[in-house]
Amino acid sequence: MKKLLMTLYIAVGLATGLGAAPARADDYPTKPVRLIVPFAPGGVTDTGARVVAERLAARLGQQVVVDNRPGASGNIGTQMAAAAAPDGYTLVVGFDGTLVINPHVYPKVPFDTLRDFEPVSKIGDAALVIVTHPSVPARDLAALVAYSKAGSAGVSTGVPMGISYGSAGTGSTPHIAGELLRVRTGANFVHVPYKGGGQALADVVGGMLPMLYTAVAGAQPFIQRGQVRAIAVSSAQRLPSLPQVPTVAESGVPGFEVSSWIGILAPVRTPPAIVDRLQRELHAVVQAPEVRERLASLGISASGNTPAEFRSQIEADLRKYADVVKAAHIRME
Repeated sequence: MKKLLMTLYIAVGLATGLGAAPARADDYPTKPVRLIVPFAPGGVTDTGARVVAERLAARLGQQVVVDNRPGASGNIGTQMAAAAAPDGYTLVVGFDGTLVINPHVYPKVPFDTLRDFEPVSKIGDAALVIVTHPSVPARDLAALVAYSKAGSAGVSTGVPMGISYGSAGTGSTPHIAGELLRVRTGANFVHVPYKGGGQALADVVGGMLPMLYTAVAGAQPFIQRGQVRAIAVSSAQRLPSLPQVPTVAESGVPGFEVSSWIGILAPVRTPPAIVDRLQRELHAVVQAPEVRERLASLGISASGNTPAEFRSQIEADLRKYADVVKAAHIRME
């Protein structure tokens, strides 16, 4: 009798264990997936995420609910994702500024980029462009660098030396790009932080700021109307949307490449089979012609790379930006 009871206990235990096992990738998902966007609605990151979420939901057969959780340059929403259950039902839109720049410019961030997340796939790269007010006489990067070293170059700025350039804020990707360019060229660029790129762009158009490092998407209409002059893009290749504008590398700074990327990550220990399923579906989504076209209109070049490729870029960018932040003495308090 005891032997029979023991056999029954073991059988029940095995059945319970099997019932508690995580769902297979081909069973996933069985309920809506939450996609945390650690920024307010309406920006390029949020809009790009919504374009992808809609198509991803159709492929998964479940809703993908965009959950905006802004604050602290993306740190708040990103930390929420890091603390979520690793079951594939909470994902986060990763942004280079949050994941690879914030860890170097903030005294402390509430997550560890490499330890707390499983990279799924990069959605794409948002190119950056250097623009100037038309009154600035330099028409290419070499001339702009020389002009910055020549003396007073401000447009109603009162800066006695150098040329002021604006960005979306201290520690933003355009700020880091500007400092990297300054270090690489020896230019006398003086950073002017703004609370967002919109006002900075307006000040360049209005002649109150001579130069701006910003996302292509926002600047392109003003470039086309001749209200600002595009000097160079910091992508690896010229952009189809601005084919006449050379890259920074072409303009005399070999190997220079800085793009602002966005991608999808899951909490660490999310089952590999689920990560792989998500990557396959995301790749199919971002490579669809209509999605590529919509992302391109936002200044984003579609990717859809593998988790290993995405992790490699994150690791490389963490190293690269550590050096830039240290050299430029950038710090957020």
